[in-house]
Parts: sequence; structure tokens; C-alpha cells
Amino acid sequence: MIGSRLKRAREALGLSLRGLEAAVQGLVSAQAIGKYERNEMMPSSTVLLALAKALSITPEFLLSEREIELTGVDFRKAPHAGTKEERAVEACVLDRVERYLELEELLPGVEQRWDAPAHAAFEIGRVDEAEQAADALRRLWKLGIDPIPFMAEMLEDKGVKVVALDLPENVSGSKAFVRRPTQLDVPVIVVNQGHSGERQRFTLAHELAHLVLRFSDLSDAEQEKAADRFAGAFLMAKDMVLRLLGPHRTSISIGELAELKKIFKVSIASLVVRCAQLGILTKAAYGRLWAQVKDRGWNSQASTEPNNLKAEVPQRMERLCLRAVSEGALSESRAAELLNISVRTLDRRLMGQVS
Repeated sequence: MIGSRLKRAREALGLSLRGLEAAVQGLVSAQAIGKYERNEMMPSSTVLLALAKALSITPEFLLSEREIELTGVDFRKAPHAGTKEERAVEACVLDRVERYLELEELLPGVEQRWDAPAHAAFEIGRVDEAEQAADALRRLWKLGIDPIPFMAEMLEDKGVKVVALDLPENVSGSKAFVRRPTQLDVPVIVVNQGHSGERQRFTLAHELAHLVLRFSDLSDAEQEKAADRFAGAFLMAKDMVLRLLGPHRTSISIGELAELKKIFKVSIASLVVRCAQLGILTKAAYGRLWAQVKDRGWNSQASTEPNNLKAEVPQRMERLCLRAVSEGALSESRAAELLNISVRTLDRRLMGQVS
């Protein structure tokens, strides 16, 4: 039955029932579309084609019997948008992940399974325990103490689907799960594609915390603080920070932090906070340094600090698409549909040309 898929595709475009009626030029009424979505009626082939065209999807997508749903979406970083906007985002996430899963089914053996860590180190009863949890995850994943070059790539290699979407400026991201009836749930982290690389990396690490930590007797506010602490510790391993900065400093210049930013790929504000967390700076020294950061506006969402990082664009799905086409497991037209690009753009990418 096409009901849930039709509704999801409509909401992904932010269309009302009457908006979709207008998009198909009145071929079918809003009332009838509502009945399709409730599986009370089935559209004719002509109407099905018109609906698919208006929604920029294929008829095959509407007719697919794959059953998946999105659970646990919570945009914690900012006040909630309206229900309509949230449902549109959720529909986009589910659509993107379904395309991803379909692609993985064509290439047996490529799916990365998510294994949530079960060690007691990930049970958090205090905010500062997130530090030890970040160290434990680095050990579990054999990451050592080196900075992480690409957060999105690493997470996708661990079975987390990373989805970058156009979100409101004050929304950083969320974690969620795609639930499948007969298979394991798939974790998803959503990031704002309009944010800088620094903000995206911190969001990815923060949402990773919500995937791996198990909170005990912590308020919502404390959970957010613990997730931030985890993110800082995961991106800037204690031993590496101490090696590069030393254990105790009475002063650190903005220039030195700007150079360290190139190594850790985090914001200067995050580096300053990390120095305070590790006791590298005294409270007074931290206050002076933070005042400099604040005066420059580098603690704001619109920071224009030096050495800004490019956005981290998830690449694994595109690589799998190009592989599937090369191996004959997927046609170019279907690959373009999965990536939501034109066949001409796909051809350029197959030829190694930057689109």
C-alpha cells in the first residue's frame, strides 16, 4: 500500500494536501489524496504517475513494500520548529536513508553494522564521567589519541548514517533511528549542511554521545552538558592536548590556538573550553582568554574566526553508487535517482570531474 510513502514524500516537500492537488493540476482532489494516504483508495496508473512526478520520486518508490519508520528524532540544540517543518525534515531523513539502504542491498557485504558499546564506562551518572566514556570509545574503536580527520566518514564506517540537510540556522542536528521489522535498527545523525565544518564535527560528536551514553539520574540539561563534554574529549583527546599545550599554562595566545585548530579541526572556542576542562588554564587565565574570544564574536553561531573548515559532506553513499554502476549492479538512471542528481551530473562524477 502506498499510503505512508505518499504522505512521507508530500511532507518532505512541505506540501499540504491542497498543495499537492495544485501540483498535479487538479487531476485528483485533496480529499482523494488523503484517502490514498490512509490506504482507503488506490490511485489509477495515470494519477500515480502524476503524483510521482509532482513529488520528484519514482512510481516504484511509492509501490515499494519495504517497511521502515523513523524514531527518536529530537532536535535538542534549539527551540523546536513548527510541526510541519519537523515532519518535513523527518520525511527527508527517512527518504535519504531508505535510498542508502536500497543501495547497500545491491552490494552484498558492504553494509556496516552498528554495535552500540555495552561496557559500563558508557553508563553516565555525572557530567564529568563523559570524559572517561570518550576515552573508552576511542580505545574500543582503536583510534589512539590522534585527531580525527573526518568525523562523517568515521561514523559511517561504524554503521551510522550521516545525513546533511538544509536546516534553520539555529538548529544544529539530531540523532534518530530507522526501524526495520526484521532487521537491526539503523542509527542516523542529522547535521545542518549550512554550518561550518567545526560546528558540524562538534554536532556529530555530540549526537554520537547520545547514541552511546546511557544516562542515570541526569536531568535533560545535564545530559546535554555530558554530551558536550564527551564531544570535546572525543575530538580532542586529553593526552594529545597535553602533549601539544603542556599541562599548565598561564597564558595562551589566540595565534597558537588558531594553529592548533588546524590540527584538531574544532573551533577556537572549543579549544579554550577544553583547556579549562583539563586544568591547563587557571580560572583567571581562562576568563581572560574567553573574553578575547567573546570580544571577537567567535563564540557565536556566526563566528568568522580564522582557518574556517569546509563542511563535512558524507561521501560513502556516492562512492557505493559509483561502484554499483561500475559493477553493473545499478543503471546510471537509477543511480542518479538514488543520489537525487541528474544523469549528466552522475556521468561527470564517473569521469572524475568535479560537478
